[in-house]
Amino acid sequence: MSTTATVPPVALPAVQRPALAAAGVVALTLGAALWTDSPLLAAVLAVGIGLGIALYHAAFGFTAAYRRAILDKELSGVVAQAVMLVVASILFAPMLAAGEAFGHGVGGAVAPVGIAMLTGAFVFGIGMQLGGACASGTLFTSGGGSPRMLVVLVFFCAGSWWGTLDLPWWRSLPTLPPVSLGHSIGWVPAVLAQAAVLALIVRVLYLFGGRVRRPLWWDGRFSASALLRGPWPLLLGALALAVLNAVTLALTGSPWGITWGFTLWGAKTAAALGWDPASSAFWSADWTRAALGQSILASTTSVSNLGILLGAAIAAALAGSFRPVWRVGLRPLAAAVLGGLLMGYGARLAYGCNIGAFFSGVASTSLHGWAWIVMALLGTVVGVRLRPWFHLANP
Repeated sequence: MSTTATVPPVALPAVQRPALAAAGVVALTLGAALWTDSPLLAAVLAVGIGLGIALYHAAFGFTAAYRRAILDKELSGVVAQAVMLVVASILFAPMLAAGEAFGHGVGGAVAPVGIAMLTGAFVFGIGMQLGGACASGTLFTSGGGSPRMLVVLVFFCAGSWWGTLDLPWWRSLPTLPPVSLGHSIGWVPAVLAQAAVLALIVRVLYLFGGRVRRPLWWDGRFSASALLRGPWPLLLGALALAVLNAVTLALTGSPWGITWGFTLWGAKTAAALGWDPASSAFWSADWTRAALGQSILASTTSVSNLGILLGAAIAAALAGSFRPVWRVGLRPLAAAVLGGLLMGYGARLAYGCNIGAFFSGVASTSLHGWAWIVMALLGTVVGVRLRPWFHLANP
């Protein structure tokens, strides 16, 4: 299996200093404001900025990786994700086994498998192909200057809020209890078993004609400039995301998640437009009512999302690629709206997105993480077939 390729050096555009300065000033100002109230939230912002830089410089997306695997049997993104999952599982295991880190409790992303979760993951898979990105992809491409992805982000938030209105009914449908392999069979056997399954999946895909055709690592031309300005190889992005997810778990007690922040943003916007939270069973609970009454900067997930947006903007400016394209066709725009709604709604049913449910779920050895990706891939197949109608290119 080829893992490197010789790529002629390409001169990067000049650093976009005004964009870099603007993103830097916002990041420093927000970080300083958070630090005065909560050093923890300031640290979460810094981790989010790191996630945004890693996502952007490695162009680490889930949506295109699955599309290339389905249409072209190109496995570089799948292999990078497998490495990321194994490394994250290894880093998570000691903390989850101990139940604490740095003197405070920690818990994995473990959720039940049921009709709501399976349906939500399937719907999310369709939505990410129409939207053109997953949850993390929506954040880093929006931060990197894509107006179309800002549309996806807005409707992702709307769909997440919409999902909460129907959530009590969905949660009344049949479901199995949560299963953590680490707690069931032990953390070392669980991590080894997951690594073996991931290796087997990659091997089977290879036997059926899959190949790694994009470089997974630098081809010998590593430099400090490449680290700062990108692009990064996929494996560096995978390792950075795994480590930063583990740092998030250690800092906050919970793994990296994204969509709760979107849900909160959508609900606050709806409330500002006249919606009454008391009309919703979900938003009448004590904890959700309290979250809605606080600033979005009181939520670690929300702060992390803002960090990703800022990190991606910083990375784009360093790469000289912060150039918004404002012309968007009617059908691609419709796909952005529909894709955002489907992802938001699906993620709310499925206990999260490709990050909170899949990445953090599998890293926590939760069975629902594996069930999530199976259903999301089925939805991806449907979404890929719908893309041409919306004038979206494949792969």
